[in-house]
Amino acid sequence: MNLMDYQKYIEKSISYKEYINQVEELVNNNKTSGENQSIELSEYTKLNLRRMNRLNKTNVLNEEIHSVLKECKTPMVWLVLTEAWCGDAAQNIPYINLLADNSENIELGFLYRDENLELMDAFLTNGGRSIPKLIALNKETNELIGSWGPRPQEAQERMKVLSQTPELKKEEIITEIQLWYARDKNQSIQKEFLDLLKSWC
Repeated sequence: MNLMDYQKYIEKSISYKEYINQVEELVNNNKTSGENQSIELSEYTKLNLRRMNRLNKTNVLNEEIHSVLKECKTPMVWLVLTEAWCGDAAQNIPYINLLADNSENIELGFLYRDENLELMDAFLTNGGRSIPKLIALNKETNELIGSWGPRPQEAQERMKVLSQTPELKKEEIITEIQLWYARDKNQSIQKEFLDLLKSWC
């Protein structure tokens, strides 16, 4: 993907506040993002909005990552592919937003996956369009720095095991992953971004 392509996506991305506002509007209309407007996905969207609002209030950064963010001099744009119904997005993007809020050198933008499949298909996870997917670009050159997602590695490995367990239903797998997030309390994502920032900066 050339540099001009990235610029197109940067320009069409929305802020975290705009994203939250759009999710709120979807919830108020019993809808979700994307073409699949099933009752199941609209219910996930309601749950995700509550989850994001809670995490926006309770998420904190540790001192080490505060220090790395302060020392980071590389101007970056972080593009995050997401959808309102995605449980992993609801768990992770409030923390990603907190990182950007605490850095003068990170500009954060959100894009809906299904409206940006060309970009999504350049950042597949094991061949799948898994979200959220964060794409880090150099703000001055639009060169790709790196990517992250769709979930912390430990959760990803847990998901792989659960997905290969035939007796588990989809809803049971989702519940298991959400329980993992509740137990982890952002420790994994914080450690992963600490390592990433040291590399990206």
